[in-house]
Amino acid sequence: MKLNIKYDINLAAKTILQEKLEELDIPYQISGLGEINIDGSIDPELYKKLESSIQRYGIEIIDNPKNALVQRIKEVIIELVYTDSKLPDSKISAYIADKMNLSYSYLAKIFAEITYTSIENFMIIQRIERVKKLIIEEKLTCTEVAWKMNYSSVAHLSNQFKKTTGLSPTVFQRIIERRNNPEYNTEEL
Repeated sequence: MKLNIKYDINLAAKTILQEKLEELDIPYQISGLGEINIDGSIDPELYKKLESSIQRYGIEIIDNPKNALVQRIKEVIIELVYTDSKLPDSKISAYIADKMNLSYSYLAKIFAEITYTSIENFMIIQRIERVKKLIIEEKLTCTEVAWKMNYSSVAHLSNQFKKTTGLSPTVFQRIIERRNNPEYNTEEL
């Protein structure tokens, strides 16, 4: 039997963190995506217990301030890309700088230093992942996806999609349709 599931990774991580913090009786407040304020300080032994209990879920505590900043940038981008409404028309750089309350040039420098790629490349990858989800889960047309993801045109979406994945959105749609078809015929590919 095959079960198809849909999940909210942010909600799942938040729930795991809440459960583990309460289990260890650590007083906390979740202040935002990826940030927890601990009331007071944590005993080093308790800190290690928390660290090991969340590690098995792929969650890690970030001690380096630059790594924490990069993680916050990624979370701002992911939150922006995965919003249910249309992406904003404003420049993404201005949006990120406003949201982070830091200059975009500083953020871009730190991001590139830590990740060896640019914020723009990370944004493109996230947008294309969202485009795939819209095509697969919501069965949107390329025109609808281009509008929702704020591409200047369907051609711009198609070019970026192909450059990132090696496939055009139309070919990607056909592959998904054939994969989901129980009468899937390999000779037609």
